[in-house]
Amino acid sequence: MERFFNTAGPNVIEDSYTLDPLKRFDLDDILMYIRQKRYFVLHAPRQTGKTSCMLALRDYLNAADDYIAVYANVEGGQASRNDVQSVVKSTVDTLAEQFRGVLKSDLPLEIRREVQDVGKDSMLATYLRRLSEALPKPIVLILDEIDALVGDSLVSILRQLRSGYADRPKSFPQTVILCGVRDVRDYRIVLSNQDIVTGGSAFNIKTESLRLGNFSKEEIHELYMQHTDETGQKFDEACFPLVWDATEGQPWLVNALAREATWSMKENRDRSVVITPEIMYRAQENLIYRRDTHIDILIDKLNEPRVKRVIEPILSNSDEPVEALVPSDDIQYVEDMGLIKRERAKTIRIANGIYREIIPRELTWSTQQMMAQQPQWYQNADNSINMEKLLLEFQQFFRENSDAWIGKFDYTEAGPQLLLQCFLQRIVNGGGYIDREYGLGRKRTDLLVRKPLTEGYGGPIQRIVLELKIKRGAIEKVIEDGLRQTSEYMDTVGCVDEGHLIIFDRSKEKSWDERIWHKPFEYQNRTIMVWGM
Repeated sequence: MERFFNTAGPNVIEDSYTLDPLKRFDLDDILMYIRQKRYFVLHAPRQTGKTSCMLALRDYLNAADDYIAVYANVEGGQASRNDVQSVVKSTVDTLAEQFRGVLKSDLPLEIRREVQDVGKDSMLATYLRRLSEALPKPIVLILDEIDALVGDSLVSILRQLRSGYADRPKSFPQTVILCGVRDVRDYRIVLSNQDIVTGGSAFNIKTESLRLGNFSKEEIHELYMQHTDETGQKFDEACFPLVWDATEGQPWLVNALAREATWSMKENRDRSVVITPEIMYRAQENLIYRRDTHIDILIDKLNEPRVKRVIEPILSNSDEPVEALVPSDDIQYVEDMGLIKRERAKTIRIANGIYREIIPRELTWSTQQMMAQQPQWYQNADNSINMEKLLLEFQQFFRENSDAWIGKFDYTEAGPQLLLQCFLQRIVNGGGYIDREYGLGRKRTDLLVRKPLTEGYGGPIQRIVLELKIKRGAIEKVIEDGLRQTSEYMDTVGCVDEGHLIIFDRSKEKSWDERIWHKPFEYQNRTIMVWGM
């Protein structure tokens, strides 16, 4: 039976193309931590492969026969929230079933009945203590989705795990591995009395924190080649740089792109069809437009105040120092979710190309639907985009509507850039793509509009560079910097048909007649059109 690229739940090697999960982390280090009886954390963004890796670790340990390793997902307790008794009982019930499955014995269920009447603040600890004493080998306990629990319930679970630490391994698990999206030290737990407890204080026995990384370029290639080896369907080698830029190895995105290209796009189920970059671009657009679960969760997170505080200055290209704009714990929170990456020189950027596309498009989705512009209005006879005509129209639109339309955005500081991208997206949806580059500390947004002029892969493509800047300081300096940046981006892209520098002037004291203008500038043997908005 043909295997598939998995986008839902843990990988089953018989069903899905799979990288060896035990090679996705340093197994030697983990085995050393277990031998040293350490309690530690493994964290990574959602749908990165944590569960697959932990299940593989459980099976590896049990096969070696030195420990009794049990994996349990405690997310079910989330529904009871601050009802500590319900959450603790749910957790103990889950553990009892998982231990029964591993041991093939009813002993875990019998001990569960023995602790039925133990108080909520010690039931879990008592259960683990009695089970550890009854079993012939030390326990390695893997608790997944621990940060799905909240408030008093989470604190109770963490403190009960901590309470038996001194009694390991004879009377308590030798090792506990906590898995979640974030490191336990970053938990800010609000109790029912509104006090705030940090995860570090509730679980101060943690000695290591491991992060499960994304796929490397080589691993993406290895995964895709499993499909080629089993079906004969080839990927054009030019696909792989595109897949890397779109995903930067985020496992769900890597699998989702390939699944879309090789299965959901039904014409490509013919395994004689070679998967080309054009097919991959279309697969990417399909994923974004369809808003699969992974993307829907991402979109929902944009409404959280902590996420907005980080993402909004990235979109608006603020030139203030990061520390002056965003609390460090908010940055860590959004980074742990996998939305951003921190780089040298304290720059922060969106984590990958698909997320860079999703965020501005989602923030302007309802606005796009209300715009009346149609792609054919700005299309030349050769199927190319008449960008000068489009920007002239946008200038008028911006003059008449910017205050009202920007006010509809949740991210108002990034309003001008978002509104232009919204306008462009409506036009480009007629058969083209927008590549976006932006990040805190970059002081501009780079847009590359690519418009295929013929059907199919390999034909001529129109490429237009647009540089978006907010006017801060003297206009002469902004233009000077903007021309240099636009030219540099045109060099990076190569084979560019035209370049435009758009400068948004948000000075309220200036009239619209002063702010709306356009003029060609010569820079390094290039003509760059500069637009004032």
